[in-house]
Amino acid sequence: MGCYRDALDAIFSHINFENQTGHSYNAATFDLSRIEALLQRLGRPQERVRCIHIAGTKGKGSTAAMAESILREAGYRTGLYTSPHLHTYRERIRVQGDLIPEDALVDLVDRGRAAFEATPGISAFEITTALALLYFAEAGVDWAVIEVGLGGRFDATNVVCPAVCAITSISYDHVDLLGHTLTSIAREKAGIIKARVPVVSAPQHDEVMEVLEHTCSAAGTRLVRVGQDWTWQARCADLTGQRFTVQRTVDGWSLPELHIPLLGRHQLANATAAVALTQELAGQGDVPVSAVRAGLAATRWPGRFEILQQHPAVVLDCAHNADSAVKLRATLDEVFPGHGRLALVFGASSDKDITGMFEVFLALGSANGFNPVDKIITTRSEHPRAADPAHLAGVAQSLSPACPTSIHQDTGSALDEALAWARPDDVICVTGSVFVVASARHVWSRSQPGTFSPDDWVSFDEDA
Repeated sequence: MGCYRDALDAIFSHINFENQTGHSYNAATFDLSRIEALLQRLGRPQERVRCIHIAGTKGKGSTAAMAESILREAGYRTGLYTSPHLHTYRERIRVQGDLIPEDALVDLVDRGRAAFEATPGISAFEITTALALLYFAEAGVDWAVIEVGLGGRFDATNVVCPAVCAITSISYDHVDLLGHTLTSIAREKAGIIKARVPVVSAPQHDEVMEVLEHTCSAAGTRLVRVGQDWTWQARCADLTGQRFTVQRTVDGWSLPELHIPLLGRHQLANATAAVALTQELAGQGDVPVSAVRAGLAATRWPGRFEILQQHPAVVLDCAHNADSAVKLRATLDEVFPGHGRLALVFGASSDKDITGMFEVFLALGSANGFNPVDKIITTRSEHPRAADPAHLAGVAQSLSPACPTSIHQDTGSALDEALAWARPDDVICVTGSVFVVASARHVWSRSQPGTFSPDDWVSFDEDA
């Protein structure tokens, strides 16, 4: 473990934008020439990896996980690159669904140290991206599914030449970096679009779709629209997941009675995008119907409307902007109709739209179709960007002075208060940050050790 820790230290001794705020998102700060130089020193592994590239504000991780699972069920050797991680850095780089082994990461870092040091200004994320591509190339993956980290145009992953790419739902997030309008954010996300590489888009706001249409036209590439070229029909849902049918509009080809273990109607759009992505590989690799069906059903993506217990219900969700808060509230009402009171255990990064999320949860303004939460408990993760719980509580109280609000400096005590408050028909929802959800999973694994399977990522929690 010491060698593995040393490898992580070697990566994160370089600038880590994930832990910082206030930097600029431009070609000077996020310069693709750095990772291109690093990859050159590592033998240009990106040229030996066939891949799918996925950008977006929300849903890109879920879509990536479902697409990878489908390809793996089709018999391909797969790689999956995602960020950030819940419990262990190893989640970011996976082959055949398995986390990169500690000794494999140590070996990659040992071989790459000289290249890192020879690349001035290289960042931890750029190093991680390069290591993932090298690992995939050396592991002989047939297809790698690559999730964009931030934006698209300047993201380190934008060095790949994919067979197909996707743009999942675009909404307001990282506005200080990507822009304060959906049009400007969409332009950054559309930066992954390349000439003659098909693009699958999730349903988008009109101004976002206009950007994608213009960019695809200029690049001479085909735009495939989920919700228009591919559609879905929800069938039924329970606590184990959702059943639905997907149809391709151009020829009426359909896949009935598909199942995903992820809850929330928005996940049906993500699943349809994953189906469209894998079917766009026709001619480059066969993806039979049986693999689509099995891959969707086998998708593993914890922390996304994850139900830890039912009475009272305890739900974890990585919602971290106002749009995802709306989807979370809708899913709570869908999954737990007629539930009792709702407690929100909330922690967020300091650069997020905290007011916008609270407006949704408190059912203010355009979110007044929901019933407001009955109790707010603010908390924080150990992440350097975590907002002060006292500040979070102040925002909530300024919006709704009558809502009972309390403050905890750690997730464990926040959960304890919520559980002591809740009656059997109540719902406790932990949200606002990937990092708070990870902390809650870790706390729960200690107090309720039978909840998670032995191979759950929480078992490898590096902050434990």
